[in-house]
Amino acid sequence: MKDTIRNAIYEKYIAPTKAERPDYIGVEIEMPVVNLNGKPVDEAVCISIAEKFTDHFSFTPEGHDSEGNLTSSKHKPTGDILSFDCCYSNLELSFGKAVSLFEVKERFEKYCRFLNAEFAKYNYTLTGMGVNPNADINHNKPIQNERYRMLYHYLHSYPHHTKEVDIRFHERPDFGTFTSASQVQLDVRYDELTDVINVFGLLEPYKALLFANSYLPDYPQFLCVRNMLWEHSMQGYNPHNVGMFAQKISSVDELVDYIGTQSIYCTMRDGKYVDFTPVTIDEYFSKSSIEGEYFDGERYRRISFSPESSDIEYLRTFKFEDLTFRGTIEYRSSCCQPLSEALTVAAFHTGLKEKLPELKELLENDKVIYSHGFSALELQKLLSKRRLPDFLDAGAVEQQLINILDLAALGLKKRSLGEEVLLTPLYERAEKHTNPAKTMLDGISKGIPITNYIEQYAVI
Repeated sequence: MKDTIRNAIYEKYIAPTKAERPDYIGVEIEMPVVNLNGKPVDEAVCISIAEKFTDHFSFTPEGHDSEGNLTSSKHKPTGDILSFDCCYSNLELSFGKAVSLFEVKERFEKYCRFLNAEFAKYNYTLTGMGVNPNADINHNKPIQNERYRMLYHYLHSYPHHTKEVDIRFHERPDFGTFTSASQVQLDVRYDELTDVINVFGLLEPYKALLFANSYLPDYPQFLCVRNMLWEHSMQGYNPHNVGMFAQKISSVDELVDYIGTQSIYCTMRDGKYVDFTPVTIDEYFSKSSIEGEYFDGERYRRISFSPESSDIEYLRTFKFEDLTFRGTIEYRSSCCQPLSEALTVAAFHTGLKEKLPELKELLENDKVIYSHGFSALELQKLLSKRRLPDFLDAGAVEQQLINILDLAALGLKKRSLGEEVLLTPLYERAEKHTNPAKTMLDGISKGIPITNYIEQYAVI
């Protein structure tokens, strides 16, 4: 049985990295919808604007909720998708496979200008923040479809599991409705798979300093609260499903074994999502039956079902460096950025991927943050907070950030598309020892209202 599981994991995740294919970039940007009137977002407004967008740009409606409302649409020629992520106050633009970051930037700005012109009619705006600044005002209810109804129910089940795992659950299981990410997928080759995971894992503490942009008053110590919200929720029931790899992955076989220790928590039966207490893939397929719950249209019912080999398709993880079935690594740890700087995340990762050997040498020999007894996992958490730890030299950290950005710039120059200009805001952040969340909080402490930053981060 274990060999069968390993073969299934290999075919889903590893085999695609061996396929010959051109290098593409996949960009996904989630953005909060903010009602500037200080009231909850009206879902009907968001749906109507999505419908106008779909018509205006000749997208094809694809997803609908249980009441027939539009949840996603796709532009067939480019592969671009407009969708709502978890709820109607979190809008996502996903872009089809791209060669150049500028082609993504052009379409992103075109789409956002249209959307914000429509939202402005209601005194709403899309803005570039990793947490909706009206998180405590909005209804924060999930889209009523199978997937998001299941996810909301699953995340709210945490009180039943507090004694099962060594984790302190937070009390915001609705976090999926008000957190927004900037994600990039890059093709990965079989022979560089473990290096990409290990090296970009070492990079995570530095990324926290550059890209932090999710502040929630409930947890004032964090500049990037998104990651904590994921890790201390039911998604983090099994720590192998979220965050960083706590160990160095030494071989592809070890990576396959690691995936076997990740947990599955949902599947589908007869068109209905079933969620259940997370169980590792290895254990799941060794069981004869699983106990779960599904929504029958009126209430949740218990169900007992047998695992099927196809259930591996429902293994959903949220690692910072997440290997996908497409033969890509999805980089998931970065918050949504101010809209004028939205492509910084994709540019940073794209450039550094081109300089992987040099980045590996730089980080494996790093003495700036990696000489104080803390692991990458521990440093990532420390550097996600408002204050740089006393044991770190701020000047040395700045210089190392610039060294990393210089590598990214060289990687982008190697592509000969002029994309290195997209890194300019990151150099400014490194030199000023700031990031969007810190800039906002420093301004608020001086009496500048948060609405100034909502509007500033909405400018393209």
